[in-house]
Amino acid sequence: METNKPTCCSASRASSEQPTTNPDVSGAVEISVAASPQGTEGMVLIPGGKFLMGTDDREGFAADGEGPVREITLKPFYIDPCAVTNAEFKQFVDETGYKTEAESFGWSFVFHLFVSEATAKLVQNKVQQTPWWWVVEGADWLHPEGPDSHIEERWDHPVIHVSWRDAAAYCKWAGKRLPTEAEWEFAARGGLAQKRYPWGDELKPGGKHMCNIWQGKFPDKNNQSDGYAGTAPVRAFEPNGFGLYNVAGNVWEWCSDWFSPNFHVKGKRDNPVGPPSGDTRVLRGGSYLCHRSYCNRYRVAARSKNTPDSSTGNIGFRCAADVK
Repeated sequence: METNKPTCCSASRASSEQPTTNPDVSGAVEISVAASPQGTEGMVLIPGGKFLMGTDDREGFAADGEGPVREITLKPFYIDPCAVTNAEFKQFVDETGYKTEAESFGWSFVFHLFVSEATAKLVQNKVQQTPWWWVVEGADWLHPEGPDSHIEERWDHPVIHVSWRDAAAYCKWAGKRLPTEAEWEFAARGGLAQKRYPWGDELKPGGKHMCNIWQGKFPDKNNQSDGYAGTAPVRAFEPNGFGLYNVAGNVWEWCSDWFSPNFHVKGKRDNPVGPPSGDTRVLRGGSYLCHRSYCNRYRVAARSKNTPDSSTGNIGFRCAADVK
């Protein structure tokens, strides 16, 4: 397996030198359980059963805890076919008055090529280890590249600049929850066993783009041969065998688990939920910034992490639900 490299999404609030003055990050309102219950209509029923989780692939990152391959048993569950969209998140905000953590902090991380010249002049901080992430004041889910941007033409794109806590609040409002990491991977594999991608082992079968990732020289030149520089609509590209869209690339997706590179080695194999505590939460799926030369984490077994209060321009989420 390859040596570990920082991921394209590794920007966290802990890595920024941006000063904060004890912002209120609790959300504007207390979210009621199932304040707007959506039920399981439109969700995909995953039958459960046994599957081989993780990988020992030579292209994997051992330090991320991708291996060893282990047999996991899951009970049936529901999962959304797509990541939560800007339109869906707007309904949540409109109904509850919820305020995201990016809004409370007053800033979020934006990929450098997306920042306008006017906003770039105001940027004072960049992440030292991953300098393509800029601290942009006024960047949030509604203004993804800064205060001079908007999502008017992106209502069917995944919502971004959402922290783990924001995602959990949305799920609570919707009467759903975040998927466990094991559920996420089982669903993302689409019924295939130990394949590198949700559709098989070849990245571009027959030369066809199957996901939204980086093409070109990261982090300065993206030739967009898949059709997108940033996020793509949530139903772009073909779904996997279970009917899930964009489980590789587009945006990283929050899972419910705390992150650990080794807890799972001796952890439970039946319906695992990850370690009981931690500092960072699991992210899965890769994003539009992933590239084979640097962050080859759009593989279905790849893992990443971030602090629960962090938000970037390439992190979103999808919901899951129990089978009653």
